[in-house]
Amino acid sequence: MLLGTPYKAFGDELKDERLRARKLTHQYNHLAPGEATEEQKILRELLGTTGEQFVIEAPFRCDYGYNIHIGENFYANFNLVILDCAEVIIGKNALIGPDVGIYTAGHPVHPDLRNQDYEFAFPVKIGNSVWIGGHVVINPGVTIGDNVVIGSGSVVTKDIPSGVIAMGNPCQVLREITDEDRNYYFKKLRFDEG
Repeated sequence: MLLGTPYKAFGDELKDERLRARKLTHQYNHLAPGEATEEQKILRELLGTTGEQFVIEAPFRCDYGYNIHIGENFYANFNLVILDCAEVIIGKNALIGPDVGIYTAGHPVHPDLRNQDYEFAFPVKIGNSVWIGGHVVINPGVTIGDNVVIGSGSVVTKDIPSGVIAMGNPCQVLREITDEDRNYYFKKLRFDEG
């Protein structure tokens, strides 16, 4: 599975590992609000690696958990789904909007192979200081560079370079982020300089 070659997803060894993740995410998603210590404990047990400071708003879903690596100062809003059949590496200072899906897994195009339960998985890498808007889908094998904004509702099917705003279906680079962008917080609305 981790080598990027076809595998069968319903083998006993993978089923048991997914069950472990389901139990931990169920426990996490059913905590009462404000139980930060318990939240951190469960997520640290579930995820591969984390920074010291991170927040994942419940509900959260994943396949295995241990293939997910998040950097320092990570924030994910409600309903994050990560299908981590391969590694998902997210850098520091990442912001993820609500209802985002990060998918490393895929299925063969031909129905005969799909019907035999074959899957494949390729890693997803997201750089430092990336903001991913709500309802974004990131497909298998995608790398997103540092200092990137992915617009809401985008479907990311190809790599995105550093320092850009990208959006659309399929997601494409709109423009570079420049020093002029420091003056604005939303569209043409300027920060008060007084």
